[in-house]
Amino acid sequence: MKEFINKVFEGFMKFASTRPITALKDGFVLTMPATLIGSLFLLIANLPFPGYADFMADIFGENWNIGLSQVSACTFDILAMIIAVGIGYAYAKNEKMDGISCGVLSLISFLIVSASTVTTEAGDVIGGVIPRTWTGGNGVISAIIVGLVVGNIFTFCIKKNLKIKMPAGVPEGVTNAFSALIPGFFVILVSMIAYQLCMAFGGVSLTEVIFKVIQTPLQNLSSTWTGGIIIVLLISILFWAGLHGPNIVMGVMAPVLTANALANQALIDAGTAATAANGARLLTPQIIDCFVKFGGTGITIGMLIAALISAKSGQLKEISKLSIVPGLFNINEPVIFGLPVVYNPIMLIPFILVPLIAFIITYGAASIGFLNAFGSVQVPWTTPVIVSGFLLGGWRGALIQAIILVISVIIYFPFVKRQDIVCRKQEEAAREN
Repeated sequence: MKEFINKVFEGFMKFASTRPITALKDGFVLTMPATLIGSLFLLIANLPFPGYADFMADIFGENWNIGLSQVSACTFDILAMIIAVGIGYAYAKNEKMDGISCGVLSLISFLIVSASTVTTEAGDVIGGVIPRTWTGGNGVISAIIVGLVVGNIFTFCIKKNLKIKMPAGVPEGVTNAFSALIPGFFVILVSMIAYQLCMAFGGVSLTEVIFKVIQTPLQNLSSTWTGGIIIVLLISILFWAGLHGPNIVMGVMAPVLTANALANQALIDAGTAATAANGARLLTPQIIDCFVKFGGTGITIGMLIAALISAKSGQLKEISKLSIVPGLFNINEPVIFGLPVVYNPIMLIPFILVPLIAFIITYGAASIGFLNAFGSVQVPWTTPVIVSGFLLGGWRGALIQAIILVISVIIYFPFVKRQDIVCRKQEEAAREN
């Protein structure tokens, strides 16, 4: 069984280390400045206080939030474009090649395969535009595919010396520009053919096809109880095994869950409550980051509180004291590797069970309408518990986090007591020797 488990974890590591997955993880990180800054302005426009909007309108006028809305629209509504650039850049950069050229080609390719017209309510078709409908959440999966394909073509051409070589002494920027000409030709040719075929046989762009055939089913699957439970279990199990579960799992799932959040934001912007009854997608990055793993993966802040209450061994008391402050800011590596939790059979059950219960509570609260589904607003991952819940969901979000925190302490308590006994026996044996 141990050999089987090791092979499974080894398989996860190989999968997470492949070039496409590495490029996906590294490229998606580049969206963080846009999403966090956009979230800040969006949060200011929608602070969770009763009467806030009316108060601001009375002071600054009816259009007080136009600038704030423009900022959020110009960050979240171009997210797919950022993803295309980021993945193309990361793919080439990881292969020690010119990431800038590859990222630019990825953006060009994405725009080629996407729609370039919009239809007005009167039925008039307007061309020469870049519709935000497809450059935001609806184009995320298309952007990922384009970034990976362009990265593959670009690096293949460079490795095979399918490039224009410049004499020695030519500035690096000029050399890179000419080296990208042949790969760029193939990228644009493939993009053009894909767009032509989709328009000829379906009357829609490739991005629209991908949205209907791939992205929508993925979002539907990811937003179910089953999908959420699988994600939460994998994150906890992999981390317990010494692998960075959040990076591995969310590196793949974060784009899909982000698309869910953007779809919810579209409902909010239209004046519709983001509830399950209105078709909102309940599983978003905020549920994972701020409700399933606040205090760190496994919600180990509950374990630290339980240890501070009951621990008598020197090891557990000192580790808890050193780890509680980082834990408040969702950093739990000190206790994960200091206790350790990794490969600790005593902590395996609560480490998996607490996040699972947290997900069930949060998802259930959203399912019955107690908690609205989350839109584009995100908070920095180091935001302390209760504060993050309030910023995302008002007092209801803070209450859900508080309930989860109390439950985590209760569940961890008997396991901490058992761990404390083990630590005390080890300390007594060390003193005798």
